[in-house]
Amino acid sequence: MIELLSRTILMGTPLLYGSLSEVYAERSGVMNTAIEGIFLIGAWAGFVAAYQTGGNLLVGMFAAMVAGVITAALYGWICVYLKQHQIVTGVAINLLALGFCAFFQRVIFGVPVTPLIVEPLQPIAIPFLSDIPLLGPILFEQNILTYLLYVLVPLGSFMLYRTSLGLSIRSIGENPEAGDVAGIRVDRLRFLTILFAGVMCGIGGAFYSIGYLGMFTTTIIGGRGWIAFAICFLGNWKPYGVLAGTLVFGLAEAVAIFMQSSGASLFPNELFIALPYILTIVLTVARRSFNVPAELGVPYRKEG
Repeated sequence: MIELLSRTILMGTPLLYGSLSEVYAERSGVMNTAIEGIFLIGAWAGFVAAYQTGGNLLVGMFAAMVAGVITAALYGWICVYLKQHQIVTGVAINLLALGFCAFFQRVIFGVPVTPLIVEPLQPIAIPFLSDIPLLGPILFEQNILTYLLYVLVPLGSFMLYRTSLGLSIRSIGENPEAGDVAGIRVDRLRFLTILFAGVMCGIGGAFYSIGYLGMFTTTIIGGRGWIAFAICFLGNWKPYGVLAGTLVFGLAEAVAIFMQSSGASLFPNELFIALPYILTIVLTVARRSFNVPAELGVPYRKEG
């Protein structure tokens, strides 16, 4: 049980990076529908940089953030400044990211005979805290990316609800005209939230390639960006709401991995692989009310 719950935290880490970034983007009025593509670009760039530098994961993580920002900047420029349809643009960038990664993976590495691997991030046991019965092995024997979220979630919640910047983000998602009158540069702030989402999703993607598996394939993300997107809705656009949702989905994925590795034959493996995606559909359908930002997905066009 301890191992299962520890893996729940581990598998929920990249989803929380993605869903937390989605909270800020959507609170400002922009749906980051390019999240799947940014995850994939981050995973690819992180792996390539780490592999080419002899397994330097710090360089890989930096490359993933840069790649995520560049992809998010393209999406933000098209949607925020050119006022194009956010869903259509996001789908196009997701397809572009898939083709880009597949093409340049072949260009750089060719067709390797053996899988290309790097040593992934290792868990770090925090002295004293990791010795706490039950909680210690679950919460304090994780990797550095998970520990970073222990700070980012409360800090992000404080920023969103207790600072003028958070008020500005929430106001332009609800009433951008009023925010504009109050002196907020709506398009610039929306663009900045998309760039922040690019950084976070780049890290989330790199988690799969260099933080967990130590390898890259074009199917490595496998729809988990969309799961993070759904968690934002299910968490009601709140940092602590997406934290709770992430733990549920992390548990589903941890159970799926456990059942596959245990060799249980009561149900087919495909059912456990599909479990997180089935859960996404069920919870979305079961949710009765959403506190959707009023101007979510609507480009802001200044009058006159």
